[in-house]
Amino acid sequence: MVRESAAERAERFFLKSASGLTIDNSKAKGAPIFGRGRQSGLSRPVVPSKELAAITGVAALPRSQVVSKVWDHIRKNNLQNPSNKREILADDKLKKIFGKDRCSMFEMNKHLAKHLS
Repeated sequence: MVRESAAERAERFFLKSASGLTIDNSKAKGAPIFGRGRQSGLSRPVVPSKELAAITGVAALPRSQVVSKVWDHIRKNNLQNPSNKREILADDKLKKIFGKDRCSMFEMNKHLAKHLS
């Protein structure tokens, strides 16, 4: 029985995986170089609704930047509850997104997802 090396197993795994990672075999020496296939998850641009666009702007942005701009708005307008920093006190713009006066930082992404396409 012939045993394959760890490098051969890794190469076989990454060539068969559906994660979009590919191996650049153009370099004979050194470790394989991994390239990205398609954008997904946090790096894929999403279009905000008009309510969310009042905070982030109308351009398509990755989810990570949308969340970052919402946090910038929260900090700039001092919307965190002073006694419980995990709670966000919604102003007029955020009430349209959250649908209520207060929201925990953990719920925020759930509400933002409804306004992204």
